[in-house]
Amino acid sequence: MKAWQIPAFGIENLRFVDLPDPAPQRSEVLVRVHAVSWNYRDLLVVTGKYNPKMHLPRIPCSDGAGEVVAIGEDVTRVKIGDRVAGIFMQNWIDGAPDAEKSRGALDGMLAELVLLREDGLVHFPHHFSYEQAATLPCAAVTAWNALTRAGKTKPGDTVVILGTGGVSIFALQFAQMLGARVLGTSSSDAKLERAKSLGLDAGVNYRQHPEWDKWVLEQTGGRGADLIVEVGGAGTLAQSLRAVRVGGAVAQIGVLSESHQSLPIGLLLHRQIRLCGIYVGSRSDFEMMNRAITQQKLEPQVDEVFSFANAPVALQCMQSGSHFGKLVTSVMH
Repeated sequence: MKAWQIPAFGIENLRFVDLPDPAPQRSEVLVRVHAVSWNYRDLLVVTGKYNPKMHLPRIPCSDGAGEVVAIGEDVTRVKIGDRVAGIFMQNWIDGAPDAEKSRGALDGMLAELVLLREDGLVHFPHHFSYEQAATLPCAAVTAWNALTRAGKTKPGDTVVILGTGGVSIFALQFAQMLGARVLGTSSSDAKLERAKSLGLDAGVNYRQHPEWDKWVLEQTGGRGADLIVEVGGAGTLAQSLRAVRVGGAVAQIGVLSESHQSLPIGLLLHRQIRLCGIYVGSRSDFEMMNRAITQQKLEPQVDEVFSFANAPVALQCMQSGSHFGKLVTSVMH
């Protein structure tokens, strides 16, 4: 089979290689990958910033969708021909997270064939293409849990999204689904207009208005937002804490920016803000989200699809931050 590997860290070190076709053992499933989507985490993995001690060579990309082409002994959850996506954490089936559920380091999905446990697969919505389904495992499940677990979002709430990447656009769509008002930030007026076509109620260009937390307070009559979907990291967290209402929630997801400023603990305490770390979710979360997506006929926002041979170009596009929603690589020739 063909696959992309990193024998050494760096986008320039991605190599297109021939590897032996894997064969499923007991409880394992062989999936022919049709599409892979890119997350900022994948960029960090490839460049060595995610885990500098990661064993190499490694096939990157956590998110993909494909067709079951072979099954091992005792497999009952899927059959040959099923359209499936892999879950992000192969050991987290349901319930609360713990150390055991978070363990495990597998090769990624940027290959023609992948071997996964039957427990680590879900059937994706019937109305999705493989390219759309590939966007779900990390970004969509993360956004779903930010809204439902961290924010407990209900109709009439105000949700703030930062930027227009994969998690943020899914959060916009899920917030709309749940009946919330959505405010957003971006460095691009064109992207804000595009987000408004998906239901964004109001947006602000943070390059032109860097104190966007004050803008959120203005938009909410001084009350603050019920939930901030915080993908910026240390560089934006302080503003998120100022923009959220007393007793509100900040779903901490991203590590896109850094800051030398200390965390404003006083704000966190005196305003009784719930700061909740969200690291994707379980298979049960994924399946619940898929049921909601199917009912509402939600469509993921795929900005661009790259060929398998041009996988490094997709990663460079991710690095530039020019995309809206998700970037996808089609694996099928």
